Amino acid sequence: MPAERLKPEGPGTAEPAASGLTPEEAFDALYAQAAPDLVHQTFLLTGRRALSREAVERAFQQAWQRWPEVAVDADPVGWVRAAAYEYALSPWHRLRRAHKHPDAPPTEGGRRGQELLSALLELPPPYRRTVLLYDGLGLDLPDTAAETEASTPAAANRLLHARTVLGRKDPDLAEPEELHRRLNALVAEEPVADLPAARAVRTGSEHRTRTWTRAVVGVTAVLIAMTGFTAVTAPTRYVPVNAPGETVNGVPVRGGPEKLRPEDVELRDRLRSEPNPGPERLIPVAG
Repeated sequence: MPAERLKPEGPGTAEPAASGLTPEEAFDALYAQAAPDLVHQTFLLTGRRALSREAVERAFQQAWQRWPEVAVDADPVGWVRAAAYEYALSPWHRLRRAHKHPDAPPTEGGRRGQELLSALLELPPPYRRTVLLYDGLGLDLPDTAAETEASTPAAANRLLHARTVLGRKDPDLAEPEELHRRLNALVAEEPVADLPAARAVRTGSEHRTRTWTRAVVGVTAVLIAMTGFTAVTAPTRYVPVNAPGETVNGVPVRGGPEKLRPEDVELRDRLRSEPNPGPERLIPVAG
């Protein structure tokens, strides 16, 4: 199979939608043209066959949900490819037991192809994606930067770093021409994937859309019901709550003079009724 048919298509990929085909027929044509190659490319990114099939199927489901936008896109294959790559490289897949470890490399690619794939999978995901798009699919640097959501200088630095790391694994890969040739050959291998039919993908997309719509409607209905119930049962004015009395311990005794005993009262009364003037006061006399 020639490598050129795996490279991204230009505006001509929108021709099926503009040539009188129904949306279903145009989608099926795009799926038949691009899905097998995208599964193979996604496998080169992840090293996981089941994940690559799942990513491409999910990407085409998204494309069918947004088909009016995808059908008039200048590069529908690139639209689906970006969605598949994003899903496949999501870090959440590391938490799934089925996708924790990569699959064994294919035997039909030869020893050098297996070594290149193993070295490619050791790169960080953004660098892996950049070198695959640029050296494998033949995108130019601005398009590679746009698809990886990076600036052009950042994409160039990622590419140079990836080439340096791959060159350490295999000195032959230090030459950009050799890396491009071998990676292009790896990309151009005949894709082998057991994919669902295009109609099944469209049906799954529609079923997913209906499920999400029902879920959103259900949650909205519950929120409306709860809001209405609160509005009906909520009090319209503040009603103070009188708390019942409780015994309080540890309060200090009230301060002030103690209560007089009977003998104290008697003594007080005697002092008041029988004042004792005491000795006469001594008045100093001037000498």
